[in-house]
Amino acid sequence: MKLPAITQINKKKNDATATESTSTETVAVSPNAQDLLVKGLVSIKDVIAPEAIEVDFSYLKIGTAYAQTLFIAGYPRFVAANWLSPLINFNHSLDIAMHIFPVDGKSIMDDLRRKITEMEAEIQSDVRRGRIANIDTQVKLEDARLLQEQLAKGAERFYQFGLYVTITADNLEELMTISSQVQSTLNSLLIVSKKASLQMEDAFKTTLPQGLDKLQITRNMDTTSLATTFPFTSSDLTSDEGILYGINEHNESLVVFDRFSLENANMVVFAKSGSGKSYAVKLECLRSLMFDTEVIIIDPEGEYVQMAQAVGGDYINFNFNSPIKINPFDLSQVYDSEDNELGLKILSLHSLLKIMLGQMTPDEDAIIDRALVGAYQAKGITPDPTTQKNPPPLMEDLYKMLISMETPQAQGLASRLEKFIKGSFRGIFDQPSSLSINNQFTVFGIKDMEDALRPIAMYMILDFIWTRVKRNLKKRLLVVDEAWYLMQYPDSAAFLYSIAKRARKYYLGVTTITQDVEDFIHTDQGKAIVTNSSLQLLLKQSPAALDGLTKAFNLSEGERRLLLSADIGEGLFFASQNHVALRIVSSPEEHQLITSNPQEIVARQQAQAAAPQSPSGQIQMPAPNQ
Repeated sequence: MKLPAITQINKKKNDATATESTSTETVAVSPNAQDLLVKGLVSIKDVIAPEAIEVDFSYLKIGTAYAQTLFIAGYPRFVAANWLSPLINFNHSLDIAMHIFPVDGKSIMDDLRRKITEMEAEIQSDVRRGRIANIDTQVKLEDARLLQEQLAKGAERFYQFGLYVTITADNLEELMTISSQVQSTLNSLLIVSKKASLQMEDAFKTTLPQGLDKLQITRNMDTTSLATTFPFTSSDLTSDEGILYGINEHNESLVVFDRFSLENANMVVFAKSGSGKSYAVKLECLRSLMFDTEVIIIDPEGEYVQMAQAVGGDYINFNFNSPIKINPFDLSQVYDSEDNELGLKILSLHSLLKIMLGQMTPDEDAIIDRALVGAYQAKGITPDPTTQKNPPPLMEDLYKMLISMETPQAQGLASRLEKFIKGSFRGIFDQPSSLSINNQFTVFGIKDMEDALRPIAMYMILDFIWTRVKRNLKKRLLVVDEAWYLMQYPDSAAFLYSIAKRARKYYLGVTTITQDVEDFIHTDQGKAIVTNSSLQLLLKQSPAALDGLTKAFNLSEGERRLLLSADIGEGLFFASQNHVALRIVSSPEEHQLITSNPQEIVARQQAQAAAPQSPSGQIQMPAPNQ
């Protein structure tokens, strides 16, 4: 879209818009009223007004907060729809005011005729004198003639447009930093912005929701150009393909999105218990199956059993008595020139052993490294890719290697490892793998595992999945529910981050779910996982976690209130730079498969028991509005 380059047209404003009328009224005050005034009255203004307002040369101090207002003095010549999106979606809360003043068409036509005559005369004068006509004048003349034609046909109308931005911060240094960032963003759009120096009070009032433009710094706009400034498209996350995530509560449109269309397909889900986080992820997994996406889930609480049975998936109950075993020493048998497969596996085993055995001294770490290398060499496996198809060692081989070293540190490590080989934890971590992921929907259940073993089991399952993922390229989703188990240990947290960082390379989208937000946003690995996730879903939050989320996601005050008061299944959906308020919806059939509400499950079981004569054996339960 091309903005007209004609000069500012001077026009006479009517008294209603150009001046502010004031009047003085004398009110007789009774003695009783005077007594009340002496005692002091507290009005609404007294309650909501700040303690003090300090007006400086280039900023305002309102109470303890600082504010600065920018006005737009120059615009680019060519723009596209939603060209203000970088400003609307800036990574800080901004107050943006757009003032639009319609102008009478007849007066504009008269002014245009006069301007066109002046510019034509200027060009003819230059030609007569043998000079090259001013190119700026030629461009303005062309735009003026085009605008005159459109106005005469009634295809366009004429407006004056003013754009102002107010930035707020907790301290002056932060204010100046953010202000510079905003101006840099505007400069990248070829927009010239300036600080309203010596007019900060009027500039601040201009961005208040009062509809008053006290600066009157405007630019000519026709209807088509003005339409491109509207920011409403930033609240729309409807794409041509993808799955339905829910309803956009801003405009009731559908939030249809394909997470694999972004720079990475990772997603984090933060919510308090009972707010619908697992419900939302189950719904996404169920709908992703329609697009031939392989779904792998780590389920610590047994919430995905019914769903796995309904879609014909595999539910693997990972416990001591299960015939399914995983050998953490397995190799992917896929050689990548960019990776040292054996070296990466040994580093992964280092992290697993630290979770199993506890922290190690540097000497113990070195001994473990020698023992791991020796265990693989004993099976004929070296960094040479041709040897990596040999049967891998077992945990028992590592134990025997430590015993054979006959040093105090090695014997101590062997003693700590013994319970996983011969002791109470025998039979789950020391057997050859007896599992192959062939189903499109696979769930690893660790509900029957003791709390002390859950982080170990989750790490082993993740490592096993990652090893299998690298063997063949396929569109996959990996869901890690209750990820706070892994975030308890730096090594397992670092491993989860490394998977999230490299997942895109293997066409994998990692979904991380947690109710303990602090575990993520207050650790380096957690912050890195959030940074490497193009999608974020924030549902109802507790007040204790909200401050950290506000800082991590730069939430506005309205978004904070939304997350505090949100109903089940409501929250904020972030996709790249855009985010919307989302309401998760499901069909009654989907709801029956994915609900984990104990009351509904018990009611359905009782209804099924009371109606055994039903041909289908199932009772349709109404789905709540979530």
